[in-house]
Amino acid sequence: MELRSRGVWLGVLAMTVVVTASNILVQYPINDWLTWGAFTYPISFLVTDLSNRRLGAGPARRGVYAGFIVAVVLSAWLATPRIAIASGSAFLVAQLLDVRIFDLLRQRVWWLPPFLSSVIASAVDTALFFAVAFAGTGVPWVTLALGDYLAKLALAVAMLVPYGGALRLSRTRGA
Repeated sequence: MELRSRGVWLGVLAMTVVVTASNILVQYPINDWLTWGAFTYPISFLVTDLSNRRLGAGPARRGVYAGFIVAVVLSAWLATPRIAIASGSAFLVAQLLDVRIFDLLRQRVWWLPPFLSSVIASAVDTALFFAVAFAGTGVPWVTLALGDYLAKLALAVAMLVPYGGALRLSRTRGA
């Protein structure tokens, strides 16, 4: 049980760092299509998928709930309340969707659960976040959302490398 608790808390810590950094970085556009947050937030799906694979769907969900609470509080303090609300809403919906899809695909080829769950959950996350965070503000949120989602798709592929490495490492350690 201690391994499971430690794993959940490590996931919560990683999730808190990733989401808080992303909520700060999303406020800094690179161009009309991207913000810096597009390159950090997809790591949250890697954290969730590794937690789900290693600990199971229940502990992964608990990690999402705890990460949600801590990240929203920190984001309200370090970003803006509107960003915190948008992020919290999108995060909770998308991460729980990610856990569910991953769990349904758990028995498939190793790369399919993290890839497909990230692709689908990222679409929901992106649409919800950008609509709540920037609609009516004058920020070109539709183009930013499209650019963000394309970056998330590219990173969903790239995150298969550390995911696969973590799987191999856990197998060699007998986990």
